Amino acid sequence: MMSESITKKEKVQAIIEILDKLYPEVPIPLDHKDPYTLLVAVLLSAQCTDERVNQITPKLFAKADNPYDMIKMSIDDIKEIIKPCGLSPMKSKGIWHLSEMIINQHNGEVPQNFKDLEAMPGVGHKTASVVMAQAFNVPAFPVDTHIHRLMYRWGLSNGKSVEQTEKDGKRLFPKERWNDLHLQIIYYGREYCPARGFDLDKCIITRQYGRKSFINEILKEQAKKK
Repeated sequence: MMSESITKKEKVQAIIEILDKLYPEVPIPLDHKDPYTLLVAVLLSAQCTDERVNQITPKLFAKADNPYDMIKMSIDDIKEIIKPCGLSPMKSKGIWHLSEMIINQHNGEVPQNFKDLEAMPGVGHKTASVVMAQAFNVPAFPVDTHIHRLMYRWGLSNGKSVEQTEKDGKRLFPKERWNDLHLQIIYYGREYCPARGFDLDKCIITRQYGRKSFINEILKEQAKKK
């Protein structure tokens, strides 16, 4: 369990060291070849697994891997291909209209700033953050469900909103580490700190540095099962 005297700064440093040891390499989970194909893949990943997206994008990109070819397809054609990713009516419209916007307003190139990215259909702050970080290597700290959950469990954010979690992550972690840490925390969450079927014995970070109230809750649940 966490030492009473450890400071927040020491805790953050200890967490970073554990993540670096577990994940020295941080491959980008969504297959892509340029900013446009990454943007489309991230948009498809909403409420869908990365594995499923990576199965679907080769079929889509075989027909259209740039905005010019994408708008030659109908929204229905796009919808049919991406159906296994879920939310296909909304996502197909988003992909078609953002492709049109990239051509009409940005000379066929994905813009390299948050304001223009977030102005695109289907692109929220998280999607824009992923593209800025992974396509353009601009420091960003996109917060998904794994990061939101872990930052709360580790006592680094209050869990009230993803906006608050992002602010806290940016305040606590060194800026030059945001892009890697975003992925390291996701990988750690999937492997050691899932939402369901959580095992305190397997999750070294929560066990050593976690929020006391969360740890006590888990211990109570374990005691009930005995």
